[in-house]
Amino acid sequence: MKLSAWRVALRIARRDALRARGRSALVIAMVALPVLGVSGADVFYRSAELTPAEHAVRVMGQAGGELEMVERGSSVKQAPDPEQGFSVQNPKDTVKNGAALTYTPAQQRALDTEPAALAAQLLPAGATLVPERQGPYTAASSAEGLLSTRVNEADLSDPVWQGRTNLVKGRAPADEHEAAVTPEFLKRAGLKLGDRTAVRGLESSPFTITGVYEYPGELSATELFARPGALIDRLAKNAGTGRGKTDGTDEPTRWLVKLPAGTVLDWPKVTELNQYGFSVTSRAVLLDPPARADVPYYVEQDAKGGDGTRYFDRTSVVILATVVGMALLEIVLLAGPAFAVGARRSRRQLGLLAAAGGDRANVRAVVLGGGIVLGVTGAVVGLVLGVGLVALLRTQAEEYAGQRFGHFAIQPVDLLGVLLVGLVTGLLAAIVPAVQASRQDVVSALTGRDSLKPPNRKLAALGLLMLAGGAALALLGATSGVGSRSLAVLGGSAVAELGMVALTPALVSLFGRLGRWLSLGPRLALRDSVRHRGRTAPAVAAVMAAVAGSVAVGVYTTSSDEQYRREYVAHGPAGSVLLGNGWLAGADGKLLPQMREAVERSIPGLGPRADVQRVSYKTACTDSGPCGYISVEMPKEDRCPAFAPDKELGAGELDRILAGDKRCQVNTRRGNPFGALNAGDATLLRNLYGVTDEAAGQALAAGKAVVFDPRYIKDGKVAVQYSEPVDYTASGNADHKPAYTEIAVDAVLADSAVSAPGQAVVSPATAARLGFVTSPAGSVWLPDAMPSDGSQQRADGALAKISDHDVLSIERGYQSEAGLVSLGLTAFAALVALGAAGIATGLAAADSQRDLTTLAAVGAEPRIRRSLSGFQCGVIAAMGALLGVVCGIVPGVALRKVEGAASTYPGMSPEEIANKAIVVFPWPTIAATVVVLPLLAAALAAVLTRSRITMLRRSG
Repeated sequence: MKLSAWRVALRIARRDALRARGRSALVIAMVALPVLGVSGADVFYRSAELTPAEHAVRVMGQAGGELEMVERGSSVKQAPDPEQGFSVQNPKDTVKNGAALTYTPAQQRALDTEPAALAAQLLPAGATLVPERQGPYTAASSAEGLLSTRVNEADLSDPVWQGRTNLVKGRAPADEHEAAVTPEFLKRAGLKLGDRTAVRGLESSPFTITGVYEYPGELSATELFARPGALIDRLAKNAGTGRGKTDGTDEPTRWLVKLPAGTVLDWPKVTELNQYGFSVTSRAVLLDPPARADVPYYVEQDAKGGDGTRYFDRTSVVILATVVGMALLEIVLLAGPAFAVGARRSRRQLGLLAAAGGDRANVRAVVLGGGIVLGVTGAVVGLVLGVGLVALLRTQAEEYAGQRFGHFAIQPVDLLGVLLVGLVTGLLAAIVPAVQASRQDVVSALTGRDSLKPPNRKLAALGLLMLAGGAALALLGATSGVGSRSLAVLGGSAVAELGMVALTPALVSLFGRLGRWLSLGPRLALRDSVRHRGRTAPAVAAVMAAVAGSVAVGVYTTSSDEQYRREYVAHGPAGSVLLGNGWLAGADGKLLPQMREAVERSIPGLGPRADVQRVSYKTACTDSGPCGYISVEMPKEDRCPAFAPDKELGAGELDRILAGDKRCQVNTRRGNPFGALNAGDATLLRNLYGVTDEAAGQALAAGKAVVFDPRYIKDGKVAVQYSEPVDYTASGNADHKPAYTEIAVDAVLADSAVSAPGQAVVSPATAARLGFVTSPAGSVWLPDAMPSDGSQQRADGALAKISDHDVLSIERGYQSEAGLVSLGLTAFAALVALGAAGIATGLAAADSQRDLTTLAAVGAEPRIRRSLSGFQCGVIAAMGALLGVVCGIVPGVALRKVEGAASTYPGMSPEEIANKAIVVFPWPTIAATVVVLPLLAAALAAVLTRSRITMLRRSG
């Protein structure tokens, strides 16, 4: 076809679009919505993606580099950006038992020299080290009590921090009694500039908040900044506030490096520092990275071989590709009826075009021109809205992402691709109406009569083949790795749905055979739909697309919800209230009496309290020193050999044993947060485990252990294994293997209301007799009625004034959100399906004016005409809903199989493997879609149809 003919076709299409503004707006909205989402996501992603220069500022501020001592006595191999990966080589990791350690000269020098002094010796002359001192996670006073936070020391008035931490308001701390905080700290604490906050353990020396600083790369951080020397050393000296060097109260091992003018940390200098155990982030290297072959870390990783999973086989990519692809397909199908309406209403005009000498290509071009005009218009509208919304909501978008944009990035190539997606969507939606319009009989088009043809059997056979083949490809490709999993699942699901679309005309004819058993109104509606398959099929396909999407997501969410329900492990019996002693530094049980009182004051009717004692070996595991390990084990013949304390296995050997030995494939998950061996009384058995058998309490008092899983008891004994405490931070203990001792303890089996494998309870006296020590771990109540949300909130508020917020939990059973998701999806599908059915009904009413005139002429009552319109809409909705259920099941099941196959690993029990891939159909939702949706569509159409009609003169 010549270009001039296309110009005429596009001009006609533009005029048609302007005449039918409502229909045009509908198509533009359908195309614009996905374009809006994709363009907005593209701008969001590109803006959040930092350039090397922006990334350097986020990492090191205005410094020339960032230096960290990874491990003294080791050497490092790193990527140009250590955040992308590094490896550590320490002679202690490879030395054989009894052999002497051999260090390189660089490693030995790192052992003999303090890290700060060594760094000063190795860096260029004139370089200055600015320490990064990160303190422990602790708590600071808030308006309501205590807020868990991390504390740091930094001179924020130094310009070197600019870009890494940015001033939001206020000023930098000027003396040791002032501090700065992050916006999240200020919001959660309920404080403002000028207020005072005290760090836990230093209550006598509160800090005045003078400034608010944010991390551009971590907006959600909750941190407090003090002047250097004002906080961390004092915390380390304060008894009970630290738990060893790992809490950040030791000497700094990370520095920002300020370089003199004209010097940089180039790649040779970085590799030199690596030999001494330093990892280096260099601004010069980030801006000009070395070739991959010059990076030892990359050479090492390439030699090992990377992840064998191809990008398009990754589970997240498979799911994303399927959702996006099916969404675009459904938009095409939903927009199809609108183009069919336009083609039907313009058939006289198209007939005149054909009568004037236009061939089929000219007629097709006019309809396709509508797709081009509306597709491009929708794409442009969506593109402008997408970019505009991101620009308008930039602050909210940054807060949602948790980081500031590097810059507002608009990539023309990306946006051009998005425009093409909109154009292709419009064209695809117009293809079928265009082909149908080009094949219509010219005389029939001019007189307004339809030329009736039987369904195309070849098309029906092709559709059936596509439906079966696509379903098989999606389901088999999801699990068996047939080709690319993304292409298999997406392609199979799309082919199956398109096959159902091809089958629709034949299925509509089959539905017509039901008319003989229906009354007059439904029979007329059904026969009219069969007779005018050209307008019925696109409407049915549109309803099918909406219902298919709803059913697919419904199957996926319902199945996932059932998986989570089965995997959920209760903390205790229903309604039980569990109080722990927290996880912050200093959580040693000293505050438990106050916490218990706060809970009992806030929640009425708790009943008897059971106190939980943690059982440890030699030390109570609450001080800064080391502590031993205690576990409750199965009989020796039932244990997994892969986890024997005296065995050292490689990764391949470990996986082989886990996959092949049935003893390793057991589910040992338990719900309560307490340890393997706890001390308590009969009240603890009742409150925490739901054990009401008095014999179990008597056995506990008699010195026996109470076990809750029959796999752990044999011949009235349970095996308890413990190890000597080892301080791994002490010199020479890094590769020390603890000595394990195992004892057999008299035990009884109790029937527990909750899963508790690998857990046992003894009395405090029995623990002492066995040589163990006990310490407070928490308390448990089991009230007669479930505590209310209000009482739990009161208890949380009271506990916030004493300790952190994460110490109280109430067992309310599995809480599902799938019901709301399914309800929302059903409502959305119903709305779209009603719209599609309404469009088809409106077209049918326009086409049926002469039939309605004939009915009125022979004396038909107004209700007959209303019922005819209602049944026409109901028939379309019913057929689309039935076919949509079939189409939606395929991608829903396929995605569940993809997740199930990707979630398994060696050592999982058969029950866990089955739960990962379980498929559950939302039958109530499906039934409501198939039954209620057509009835609602029919009722609305009948109510909205006018009783009176305009009498028309019969033509022909």
